[in-house]
Amino acid sequence: MPDYKEMYLTLFRASEEAINLLIAAQRICEELYISQGEPKLLVLPLEEQKESSQT
Repeated sequence: MPDYKEMYLTLFRASEEAINLLIAAQRICEELYISQGEPKLLVLPLEEQKESSQT
């Protein structure tokens, strides 16, 4: 008979390692994003809407 408890614990440990790996990667990416500073924004003028006199 398979050892279900050992199977469960093996899967649980692997799942926890995967989650911790994703959390670490997310933290690294967040730190990279924060350290970049604010982007330079360019405000473009709006074109005036032309009213058409056609019906």
